Amino acid sequence: MTDVVDYHTAGEPFRIVTSVEVPGATVPDRRVFAQTSSEVDAIRQLLVNEPRGHADMYGGFVVPGNDDGADFGVLFWHKDGYSTACGHGTIALGTWAVETGLVSAAPDGVTDVVIDVPSGRVVARVTCSGGAVTSVAFRNVPSYVVDRAVPVKTSRGDVVADISFGGAFYASVPASSVGLSVTPPSYAELVAIGREIKWALDSVAVHPTDHRLSGLYGTILYDDLGTLDAGPHQRNLTIFADGEADRSPCGSGTSARLALLHDDGRLGPGQVLRHDSIVGTRFLGRVVEEAADGVITEVEGAAYRTGTATFTLDPRDPIGTGFTLR
Repeated sequence: MTDVVDYHTAGEPFRIVTSVEVPGATVPDRRVFAQTSSEVDAIRQLLVNEPRGHADMYGGFVVPGNDDGADFGVLFWHKDGYSTACGHGTIALGTWAVETGLVSAAPDGVTDVVIDVPSGRVVARVTCSGGAVTSVAFRNVPSYVVDRAVPVKTSRGDVVADISFGGAFYASVPASSVGLSVTPPSYAELVAIGREIKWALDSVAVHPTDHRLSGLYGTILYDDLGTLDAGPHQRNLTIFADGEADRSPCGSGTSARLALLHDDGRLGPGQVLRHDSIVGTRFLGRVVEEAADGVITEVEGAAYRTGTATFTLDPRDPIGTGFTLR
């Protein structure tokens, strides 16, 4: 039996699991163990696959942090394995930590929840009002531009992509360059071309110091909706792993977009990126400081509990840990 608590952040699911022990000295080490352990990975499969999950399900195993400076650590997972970062999951975990009392918080004000993730240490700054969580702004590991105008041949013609890092590597491509817009009627075509671009550019994303973080995690197909008084306004669909579509504006992807916009000179001090998803939900992103290895970003959103469950596996069940249809 496995107990879970489910949240959604801007429409994207996040399934929290606290009962799985994963050996390792650090969160990155635990991630490697989970990737190679059939016993641990069977639990991921059970919770993400149909009939208990679905092809776009997401979640995480809560584990100890790297040291006493963190409140806890997390191993993020999806239908294809274990990711290096997850902004919407970080927002959900910050909400969960305060709502459950795992991290004490004043009824009014901001409380920092420190979380070790595979790409480093992040901070979920949880705002409460009247004893309820109203929003979470997470401060990410340094985000930076990797390469610009990388050519890629696709089934919809030749395009160029900008590569950046926000805890994971992303390729940013204007949706218009493949003849699409980020709207629900184009969903299937966006997923198909995003998946194609991701695999075409996977090998160009190499982390300079930790090979475990290498590989292109996703493609961000975006519409530029102009510039407001407060800053840029964009809408995106992020296709990550092998064809998963983020219902939220993608947290770590927003950090990757912020690095590019800052590099373009479109996001100055005090300005905010209004970042919308394909379902109309929103994150607010800002650059809070410059660092030697990039920029420190803050991405703000809200998460809500959707339920709790206890999942079981009947040993007689021929489907076992389940299946996916994508």
